[in-house]
Amino acid sequence: MITPVILCGGSGTRLWPRSRKAKPKPFLPLVGETTLFEASVLRCSIDAGFAPPIVVTGAQHLDHVVDQLPDPAASQIIVEPEGKNTAAAIALAALRLPADAIMLVCPSDHHIGDCDAFQTAAKAAAKLAADDWLVSFGIAATSPETGFGYLKQGDPIEGTGGRKVERFVEKPDLERAQAFLADGGYAWNGGIFAFRAGHFLDELAKHRPDIAGAVRAAVDKGRSDGNAFHPDPAEFAKITGESVDYAVMEKTDRAAMVPATMAWSDIGNWQALHEALDKDDLGNATKGRVELKNCSNVLVHTDGPRVSVVGASNLIVVVDGDEILVCTPEGAQLVGKLQGAANQ
Repeated sequence: MITPVILCGGSGTRLWPRSRKAKPKPFLPLVGETTLFEASVLRCSIDAGFAPPIVVTGAQHLDHVVDQLPDPAASQIIVEPEGKNTAAAIALAALRLPADAIMLVCPSDHHIGDCDAFQTAAKAAAKLAADDWLVSFGIAATSPETGFGYLKQGDPIEGTGGRKVERFVEKPDLERAQAFLADGGYAWNGGIFAFRAGHFLDELAKHRPDIAGAVRAAVDKGRSDGNAFHPDPAEFAKITGESVDYAVMEKTDRAAMVPATMAWSDIGNWQALHEALDKDDLGNATKGRVELKNCSNVLVHTDGPRVSVVGASNLIVVVDGDEILVCTPEGAQLVGKLQGAANQ
């Protein structure tokens, strides 16, 4: 069986004012009535052949995780004393699993519109991981995005439907992103991975022995509290935070990818959310008490006050309590830099 490892971290400042440090975007119902975290867990249900999940989160989000897990008692929750990026978070989960367990690492704040395609890709990735490939989901690129990393597809891996990863490419400028899209041999790096737990730990120890050793010490000295596990804070503080991409994936000679066309979005800002939502014939999407007249390509989210917009195009309006955000789709990229978001 595949064990989902759901990563819950970050503050989601780019979706301010709806997303706050106290309750960031994974725990909000941004697409439909289900939160992004709940949807991440439900995509990996026992009925679909997955094992109960491991959730890696911080102490400040533990209550949200427990409240929103469909079956908290059947899940394991690893509570990080502080954020140390994804390499350490994944290593924590790997050390709590048998060496032969297949881990499916999933961010908790992404939207996936095609659940069947996701599960098909997960099973293909698991087969590769069982053969000691470190597998990324290669999201089909549909536009020249500059905010994503890219995977350059290498040779096919015979009989698997997967391919080797020729190289990882960091966030490109627009000209390079356009070239990647025209080339057709590049996919977005969606931050979803499949590993055999023991092999991941071996690769981490090979390429970043300092991280591997510090995480192991934190687990060895950690403590359990029901179904929650708390790594030792003093040992955990010694970890150098680094993403799994830098620590392992860009260094290993066993990097592979499975193609995934699954209506994916990282919901990275308000414009990305607008693109993921159902819209009317004029491209408008609303939530809450909203009235639009002669508008096109407008997104309005309000948690209470009625919002009326007349004769506007290409506009985003968000009302959360006593905070109001108004921006253009282009300005959505800068929301996280606002003083209000920084001081949330």
